[in-house]
Amino acid sequence: MDTQGGVRNLTEGKIFGQLTRLAAPIMATGFVQMAYTLVDMAWIGHLGSREMAAVGTMGIILWLVSSVAFLTKAGAEITIAQSVGSQRLDRAAVYASHTVSISLIMGLFVSIALILFADPVIDLFKLEVEVAEIAHEYLQIVCIALPSVFLVFTFSGIYNGIGRSSVPFYFLTVGLVCNMLLDPVMIFGINGAGAMGTKGAAIATAFSQILVMILFIVKMRGKNGILKRFPFFVRLKKSYTLTILKLGFPIAAMNCLFAGINFYMARIASIYGGHLGVMSQTTGSQIEGITWNTSQGFSTALATFVAQNYAAGKISRTFKAYRYTLMLLFSLGVAVTLSFLFFGKEIFSLFIPETDAVEAGGSYLNIIAYCQLFMMLEITTMGIWNGYGKTLPPATVSIIFNLARIPLALALAPEMGINGVWMAITISAVIKGIVSPVWFHFKIRKNSPENISYRNHY
Repeated sequence: MDTQGGVRNLTEGKIFGQLTRLAAPIMATGFVQMAYTLVDMAWIGHLGSREMAAVGTMGIILWLVSSVAFLTKAGAEITIAQSVGSQRLDRAAVYASHTVSISLIMGLFVSIALILFADPVIDLFKLEVEVAEIAHEYLQIVCIALPSVFLVFTFSGIYNGIGRSSVPFYFLTVGLVCNMLLDPVMIFGINGAGAMGTKGAAIATAFSQILVMILFIVKMRGKNGILKRFPFFVRLKKSYTLTILKLGFPIAAMNCLFAGINFYMARIASIYGGHLGVMSQTTGSQIEGITWNTSQGFSTALATFVAQNYAAGKISRTFKAYRYTLMLLFSLGVAVTLSFLFFGKEIFSLFIPETDAVEAGGSYLNIIAYCQLFMMLEITTMGIWNGYGKTLPPATVSIIFNLARIPLALALAPEMGINGVWMAITISAVIKGIVSPVWFHFKIRKNSPENISYRNHY
């Protein structure tokens, strides 16, 4: 049901239907974002495993810096959803303005810093000289579009917060189609003329990301703009800024650290598996996005749904939504687990044809298969934590056990080789999938959340 300013009210109506309608576009948006990288890799894979390793490692760097954008994305989703639930659309508009202003500042800062210090960052991977040169050229180009990436994250969070998750999906799909059309032309040229290789892939990606940002701006500033066409840039007020930082920082820190750990794990993979080890992790983690993006889509939808109903005092609806989400994702988790376990090589061969690369990548998927269900459980539980505005507990679980991957990998790799690195990832994911829901059960459900006052929460 829509209310004023294009806002969707999630505090009334059938829970399952509202969840799926909200989650489907968010989930699809996640797949579109993943497809940006997979499309690049599918084309770059025809250039060779070195080019694939270069783009893959830069994908980790871009993942790390763009994770900072989760601060304003999560801040927008939670504060705006809770404002809608408490029927304070005026406050929702103020939060929207603050998150956009903060995200632009962060995006410009990160982009400039990464352009200036590209070489020291790339050197951390200990790549072969040829691979490092390719990586440097790719990174310098995509950094130009980083401010637009930050704004797109925030704009998506604003639309998710008001329950209009379909809008980010439409715009990101346009960007994906643009990227798909540009990639082969920019990478290989026309009949071989004008071929730019990985440089062309970077240009296609950057152009597509800027296009998505423009589409969001046109939509928001148009006649039917949401939240009464709130101003994009405002003078930041302390109370609103601190609330956004309080809610968004744990999530951003968790994602940044997770990306940083994967950065270090890629370095370990490089030591024990060479460029094939790096390629297996970077490409394999993108394939694993089938699980992650589906779970994250429902988790984000669950957080929005829970935030609105929590602020409206309808606690029982939040628990029902959590149960529905878990039930829905279980069957998908089983399917992905079996696919990775029995068809890992066949799946990997869709992205790169080299025999050695298929063998290495297949081993990665075979091992990582065992943690897919636990990953879904952790990410889903994070959604209900975030909906209550308690972003610190799930972030703490994620940070502690993701950090444990490094010493575990260093302990297992000397005995098991590169497979020891993949085992470290799997073991930590299983533990996270157990600890987070158990903590939620005893912290929230056993302590009667009905007694928690939303008005006293902030």
